[in-house]
Amino acid sequence: MLEKKKLHLSRINKASAWLKKKLKRLSPDTLMIMGSGLSKSVPPLEDSVTISYADIPGFLRPTVEGHTGELEVGRYGNRVVAVMKGRFHFYEGHDISDLAIPLRVFGRLGVKNVIVTAAAGSVHKDVNPGSFVILKDHINFMGVHPLRGVYDSSFGAMFTDFTDAYDKRFRTAALAACRKNKIPSREGVYLATMGPTYETAAEIRMYKMWGADVIGMSTVPEVLAARQLGMRILGVSCVTNLCTGISATPLNHEEVLEVGRLVAEKFKGFVADLLKSKAFEDICG
Repeated sequence: MLEKKKLHLSRINKASAWLKKKLKRLSPDTLMIMGSGLSKSVPPLEDSVTISYADIPGFLRPTVEGHTGELEVGRYGNRVVAVMKGRFHFYEGHDISDLAIPLRVFGRLGVKNVIVTAAAGSVHKDVNPGSFVILKDHINFMGVHPLRGVYDSSFGAMFTDFTDAYDKRFRTAALAACRKNKIPSREGVYLATMGPTYETAAEIRMYKMWGADVIGMSTVPEVLAARQLGMRILGVSCVTNLCTGISATPLNHEEVLEVGRLVAEKFKGFVADLLKSKAFEDICG
C-alpha cells in the first residue's frame, strides 16, 4: 500500500509540475470535465493552449469513443478555464484511485471550481434525451472508492463531509442558464454504477426506488476527489437515453454520442451563459 501511495503522489507531482511549466501564466481557477460526445461543446477560449493527455506525465489516456483525450486551457471572460475533453472510467481497467489524479493535479494548479458533465440515462419517462439534470446529490453504487488507500494530508480531510457537496448557488445559476437556452432541465440525483454494461430493467426499478433520477458510469469518483479538496462543484448530466425497461429500444453507445452531437450547440450556449453570469462571478469572486 505504501508503494501504491508513493506512485500516486509521484504521478500527481510530475503532472502538476509539467503543466505549471507548460501553461506559464495561465493559472486555471475553473475545471470542466466533458462527458461522452460533449468535447466540442465548449465556447471558444482566448489565449488557449491545447495539450494531449499523452504528453502529460502521469496522466492516463481515455480509450472510449467520444473522449478525445485533450486538455485545453484558456481565458473566458474573467475566468481561466481548464477543459478536460474526455475522462477516465473505472470500467476501462484503471485503478479506482487513478480517477482522482486529475482533480488532485488541478488542485495543485489552483482550481477552486469544478463543472463535471456526463451523459446519463433517465429513469423517468418524462425526462427525455436532450434534457439536462443538474445534480443535487449522488449515490455511489460502484462498489469502490477513489480516496481509499492513497491518502495524503495535502488532499484535505480523510473523513470528508458531503453536506451540500453540489453547490446550491451553482445549481441555481445552472438552471437559469438552461432556461435562457431553452433546455429542458430539473434537479436530480445521479447514481453511479461500475459499468461497462448497461443496467437491467430490475436494477433500474431498484435504483428509482432508492431516489435516483439519472444513471451513469462516471462523475462520482471525480466529485469525491474534488469535494475532499474543498472545491465548489457543479454536476450536469445530459440525458442521452431512457434507461432499460423504460426505453422502447435496446441501448447502445452510438445513441449516446449522437445525442451529445445534437445538443452540442445548446450546451455551448449553456456554458457560455453560465460562466459569464453575475451569479457565477459572485460565487467565484
